Amino acid sequence: MTDDWKRDRIGSALKGENPSVLRRLTAGFAAIGDVQFLPGYSVLLTDDPAVRRLSDLPKEKRLGFLSDMDRLGEAVERACHRMDPAFRRVNLEILGNTDGFLHAHVWPRFEWEPADLIGMPVWLYPRERWSDGRFALGPRHDELREAIGRELDRLGSPE
Repeated sequence: MTDDWKRDRIGSALKGENPSVLRRLTAGFAAIGDVQFLPGYSVLLTDDPAVRRLSDLPKEKRLGFLSDMDRLGEAVERACHRMDPAFRRVNLEILGNTDGFLHAHVWPRFEWEPADLIGMPVWLYPRERWSDGRFALGPRHDELREAIGRELDRLGSPE
């Protein structure tokens, strides 16, 4: 499989061709991150590629996106807690400084992280962590993918 889907993550998700997608949610797609130096890293993608900011969404859809972010965050938290006793917490972020479409980052954090980084934003990790093939998403993450997906299913849709 080529990485063509990475050029249009939302479009490929809408067509069912984005292999990182875990589940379709109310206002977007839960996807596992391309890099897994913090195992369980996930991203919530908007389901409208034209949406650049949270404030671009009508209020009801905006609340749906935030609810999806909460649901994905809790699913990552539950799965990571069960799979790694050193799990600490989840950080949720909506930044949009690199990719121009609305998305939210869900970062699990662990006690085993380097002492100089454990209390810092993930973005301060060395650049090589982001490109090192050892941390690239792959088949070894299938169990983690399935665990997050099961938790998303358990949490269900918002009432």
